Amino acid sequence: MSEGAVSLPWIVIRQDDNGNRYRVARYATRAEAQKTADSLGGQGREQLYWVERIGQNGDGGQN
Repeated sequence: MSEGAVSLPWIVIRQDDNGNRYRVARYATRAEAQKTADSLGGQGREQLYWVERIGQNGDGGQN
């Protein structure tokens, strides 16, 4: 990572009623990401929201 670059390894994922998954946002800390996932998930919709850490190879999987 270059000097001054910001690392945003935590992502919020949304899954809709049809099983489609989307990246909603990226965050520097798990706490920030979880706060967003909790607030979006509490809106009474049937979509699911969760937090994942982006792996070293850039995928959404956990390390």
